[in-house]
Amino acid sequence: MPARLGAVDILWITLDTLRYDVAVQEWASGGTPFLRALVPAGWERRHTPASFTFAAHASFFAGFLPTPAAPGPHARPFALAFAGSETIGPATVVFDAPDIPAGLRAAGYHTACIGGTGFFNRETPLGNVLPAMFDEAHWDPSLGVTDPGSTGHQVDLALRIQQDRARLFLFINVSAIHQPNRHHLPGATHDDVHTHAAALRYVDGQLRRLFDGLTRPTAWILTSDHGTCYGEDGFTGHRIGHPVVWTVPYAEGLWMPAGEPTPNPVGRAG
Repeated sequence: MPARLGAVDILWITLDTLRYDVAVQEWASGGTPFLRALVPAGWERRHTPASFTFAAHASFFAGFLPTPAAPGPHARPFALAFAGSETIGPATVVFDAPDIPAGLRAAGYHTACIGGTGFFNRETPLGNVLPAMFDEAHWDPSLGVTDPGSTGHQVDLALRIQQDRARLFLFINVSAIHQPNRHHLPGATHDDVHTHAAALRYVDGQLRRLFDGLTRPTAWILTSDHGTCYGEDGFTGHRIGHPVVWTVPYAEGLWMPAGEPTPNPVGRAG
């Protein structure tokens, strides 16, 4: 990343509430063909720094992405300068800034946020905290958890933004997997792990359209912010200390638009 900073766009997507076990299941079964091609080695198992959306994203934007689920320390791709950090390595981009969007802005990037879940809805002071970090931030009900076509609307907006801006840092909080997600599985009357998986399959098709529409080399990060329970050990929801909440899928890479020479054979999905 240090060598590429300024030379590539940056796309960071959180698949809100996506469970690691469901992501792996759908990858292995062929339910998410685009993600299987984009991440041919499979999802990396990581531990999130927090168990719900606001806390997780506050950590992310401070440079603390989900940590590999193996003994560390693990160097981070982005960090903010502060004394005593033990996870800054030679490949870490370190910003003297209060948050990652501010650091990338100082590096010449236009920063844009496409919100999804309630902590990005800009309807309350709390809902403005995370979006206010960006040069531009978008949210309306069509991007939120109750719209069955939310990811398609987010992709439409993302493609318009990237056409208008060079050197872009684009963050998208994908809301479709978050409950309620029963509308993604015909006949379902309640949310469960099956409707969760159906929502991920819907998102997969929309992500193919997003990546195929990118016109510039783009470094990308795909991660969940946390998982969620559907009755495991009696728990429902998140903001709890359960393994399916703390364990999340993660992937990163470099996407080269069609026709561009690629230095990375897994930079494009087939």
